[in-house]
Amino acid sequence: MTREIEMGLLRRRDCRLTRRLLAVALLLFWLSGAGYGQVGVTLTISAAASLKESIAENEAAYIKSHGNIAFTNNSGSSGTLARQIDQGAPVDVFLSAAAKQMDDLDAKGLVVQGTRRNLLRNTLVLIAPLDSKLKDFEGLTTAGVRMIAVGDPGSVPAGQYGRQTLTALKLWDKLESKFVLAKDVRQVLTYVETGNADAGLVYGTDAKASGKVRVVTTAPESTHDAIVYPAAVIKGSRNAEAARDFVNYLASPAAQAVFARYGFTIAAP
Repeated sequence: MTREIEMGLLRRRDCRLTRRLLAVALLLFWLSGAGYGQVGVTLTISAAASLKESIAENEAAYIKSHGNIAFTNNSGSSGTLARQIDQGAPVDVFLSAAAKQMDDLDAKGLVVQGTRRNLLRNTLVLIAPLDSKLKDFEGLTTAGVRMIAVGDPGSVPAGQYGRQTLTALKLWDKLESKFVLAKDVRQVLTYVETGNADAGLVYGTDAKASGKVRVVTTAPESTHDAIVYPAAVIKGSRNAEAARDFVNYLASPAAQAVFARYGFTIAAP
């Protein structure tokens, strides 16, 4: 084989190798999720415990039209989730059961400006086991009610709303010795469902989801702050564009219809 032929073969082999390497590089870039609309984007959602099922259903619907998206969910009290974000937890979207936790993060510059939306509203209800004879808030003072489950007001919005309501009704101080504090509103529900508490304060949506408790009465809206659920993209998100699109989707008619089936109402713009 002549020197010229050998060099020509080497050049052709190098060109083929270069083209293959370029194709691999382009494929890896496409798969990397470097931008929204590419394969492999995983959004981490921190959502109040009362949203657990409705968020999961909305995520499943969203994935059907955005096959490139996957979700990782954190569920818990809004105060705990906000504290995790403040401490640097990698979160793309935060959905709180109260404005306060979102306000606190916003004041620290941890919320992407222009992405915050008030999505939903809820009610606060007094619940009891199905066989309970409890009729109203005043009945909580009777000897037949020994334990009342409430969310810890230090971190659980439902507990904060509950304290506001019972204070407005001049019952908080009278009942304080009966309280068992829960880590989130779903734990309150569990305490009442299992009979470990004679009554509890939860959201209307939580009571609606359970067949083991009954709603005794609904707290008057005048006794507590408006129960509003804000959502926002968290600063530092590696998928900010996709996160923003998902927050917008949660405000769409399709997503709002899902929330409505779980008992939420739409927040005023």
